[in-house]
Parts: sequence; C-alpha cells; structure tokens
Amino acid sequence: MLVPVRCFTCGNVVADKYLEFSNRVKSGEDPAQIMDSLGIRKYCCRRMFISCVETIYQVIPYYEALRRRMSEIQSEID
Repeated sequence: MLVPVRCFTCGNVVADKYLEFSNRVKSGEDPAQIMDSLGIRKYCCRRMFISCVETIYQVIPYYEALRRRMSEIQSEID
C-alpha cells in the first residue's frame, strides 16, 4: 500500500503513523480515538487516513492472470 508521506493540504508527515493506525483499526479500536491518541487533530490529516485504500489487493489478481496467460503462450510457442 502506498500511503502518502505528507498530508496533501497542510504538509504534515502522516506516513510514519499509518502502520500503527491500521494495526489498531484491525484490532477493533475506534478510528477517531486512535487518531486523537496519535496526535492527528487536523481534519485534512485525518482524511488522509480515512480515505486511504489498499489498491494492491485489487491489482494482484490481474497480475497473476497476466502471468498465467504469458506462461500459457510461452508453452504454446515451445
């Protein structure tokens, strides 16, 4: 997942806090309380955490399908 290093609006560094945020959210804590405890108070920085989407899991199936197809084509050529 590519987390932005800095907030797009104010420029505060946010990437160093994302791993702890995501681990705590997965464990079941409230995201608002986690951001408060991490010191993320501005709404623009909070948006960076809430709106971040892990796109790698959406891309991997296409990459694997492409890889299988390329190996099929290579075996047909040989």
